[in-house]
Amino acid sequence: MRGMLQFTMDLFEGLGSEFAPPAQAPAVTPPRRPRKKAPVPVPPAPVPLVAATPSTESVVDARPAVPLADTLTLAHFVHPQATREVVLGSARVAYEFKRGQRKTIGFLVGAEGLSVRAPRWVTLRDVDAAVREKADWILRKLAETQQRNARVEATRIAWEDGAEFPFLGEPVVIRLDPKHGFASVGGTLDPAVEGGGPRTLRLAVAQNAAPSQIRDAAQAWLMRQARKLFIERLDHFAPLLGVSWQKLSLSNAATRWGSASADGSIRLNWRLIHFRLPVVDYVVAHELAHLRVMDHSHRFWETVESVVPDYGVLRQQLKDEAVPRWG
Repeated sequence: MRGMLQFTMDLFEGLGSEFAPPAQAPAVTPPRRPRKKAPVPVPPAPVPLVAATPSTESVVDARPAVPLADTLTLAHFVHPQATREVVLGSARVAYEFKRGQRKTIGFLVGAEGLSVRAPRWVTLRDVDAAVREKADWILRKLAETQQRNARVEATRIAWEDGAEFPFLGEPVVIRLDPKHGFASVGGTLDPAVEGGGPRTLRLAVAQNAAPSQIRDAAQAWLMRQARKLFIERLDHFAPLLGVSWQKLSLSNAATRWGSASADGSIRLNWRLIHFRLPVVDYVVAHELAHLRVMDHSHRFWETVESVVPDYGVLRQQLKDEAVPRWG
């Protein structure tokens, strides 16, 4: 039994030792002199090794040259116009840095990455310290933006017969139908089908049309629908807010859904037509409310809430939902 126990201990001895500090060599007991007088064969002496390098030394007898934490792959967030770089936790962040006439250091996380603005008198050491102080917020926003971009990329439209995109929150499938002219509108949307399947948008485009032609025809149709809907919703909310709008312009901005000017001019992004009507209504009411309060003060949000009580939920949906990638 003792021999079996000793064998078991010898078998498991050393497991996991590659993660432990080097242990001292155990004391070696000299072998007993054999009873027979016959000479004991002596094994050949080991061949001397070349001077050991870290890669040829025993794992048990050598500590790792690089800490394990430093071998982990860092996440990378790189702004296209990056001029400075910093390591924040487990991420390497290359950010755009500019100086300007301002009093504080400002941070902006957009689709391209992190941008930092600082007064001219602030030292670079202070800028880096401020970035590290905001590390948690920066990394959270960068991760959210990266995830959002991945969702958007997944919605990239392949412009061909059968392409699909949302129209007022519902899926629409493109069918190329060159037999019909649709002279007045360039396309027509079939009635809703039973069972809730996608509706069909028929475009007067040839079957062998280039992707850019199909895209342009679909965009023209969507922009016409957007203008018509926006006018209807502006006329609905303006009297409720006690304001009067004068002019509507459609925009194609990458990061802005709308704007309002004191002269009553309203700009709305035509891509809002992809969202459900309640989300469109929130943006319309938001811009009309600016005709009463030209800031984002507490009074402004109270004005929006007076006509869109659940504006907070709709605002979050506008941020979270991915808009189809048209590129």
